[in-house]
Formats: sequence, C-alpha cells, structure tokens
Amino acid sequence: MAAAAALMFEHGVGGTSTDDVQAAAGVSTSQLYHYFGDKRTLVRAVIAYQTQNVLDAQQPLLSQLDSLDALRTWRDAIVSLQRQRQCQGGCPIGSLAAELAETWPEARADLADGFGQWEAGIRNGLRAMHARGDLRPDADPDQLALATLAALQGGLLLTQVRRDTAPLEAALDAILAHIASLAAPDASDIAARHCP
Repeated sequence: MAAAAALMFEHGVGGTSTDDVQAAAGVSTSQLYHYFGDKRTLVRAVIAYQTQNVLDAQQPLLSQLDSLDALRTWRDAIVSLQRQRQCQGGCPIGSLAAELAETWPEARADLADGFGQWEAGIRNGLRAMHARGDLRPDADPDQLALATLAALQGGLLLTQVRRDTAPLEAALDAILAHIASLAAPDASDIAARHCP
C-alpha cells in the first residue's frame, strides 16, 4: 500500500501501472492480485490509505480543535509540513480527487468520505466550542468546519502551484479570523486577558 500510494502521489493514478507497484513493493503478480483483484480495487485501497495517513499526520491536533489556540496550532503545523515538503505534491487526497472525481463515481464517493472524515475532526472541535459557549449562539459550527476544509484545500492547491505557503497561510488565517469574530463576548474577554 505504501509503495502504491507513493507512486500514485508522485505520478498520478494514470501514470502508475500495477507493474510499477510490483517493482516498487518487491512483490509478485500473484501477491498483488491476491490482495487487490485489479487496479481499481488497488486505487480504492490507496484512497483509504491516504485518507488515514493524512488524518493520522494531524493527530493529536485534529482531535483537539476545540479552542482558537488549538486551531492556530493546527494551522501552524499544516503550514510547517508544507514548508518541509517544499510545497510539492499538494494534498494526497486532493490530488487523487483532481484525477478521479469526474471519471470514476465509486472513487469520488470514497474521496468524499475521506474529506468527510477530515471535516468531522474540524467540526467536532467547533461544536465543542459552540456547546461550551465560546462561540456565539448564531455561529454555525458545521458551516464553519466546511469553510475551514475548503480554505485548507484551496490553500494547499495554490501553495503547490506557487511553491509558496503564502496562499495556504492567507486562506487559513482568513477563516480563523472569521471564527474568532464569532467568539462569544465572554470568550473574547477571556482571550483578550490572556493575550500578551
């Protein structure tokens, strides 16, 4: 799986053959087809694998996005990762989506589920903030989570194209500023008292 995922991330699904995967993984044809009956099954497994890797790489931050400070720390970690990768490759899930969403309904559904899992991590934190009264009653945590994921994906794409983290930083900073603007008055007062 790791070999297939790496090849498809670097060369795309269309640019990766099962022979390429066999060679990179050091497995025989029979081994490959024992676990994955065909390339389509392998690609769907890669989508699940990449989704899990993307989510795991953000832990424990992703499961604790229940404050503005936590959201900012998560933002910084994502930007730092892109810098480490020299802004290459974009989002592993997004790259697969760009290639497969219009041509393969089953893969599109798998990718939508992967993005849904990512959105759920963000949404859970924002819902916790809302339930605690850190966000105004009229704030919609579900909409904010979707907007955050959309800003992240757009920022990652432009960062990949420009080889510069400025688009990612701008997108995430804008959505986090919007979330901060929805802080409940008491929460804002508390945050102001704790700012240096």
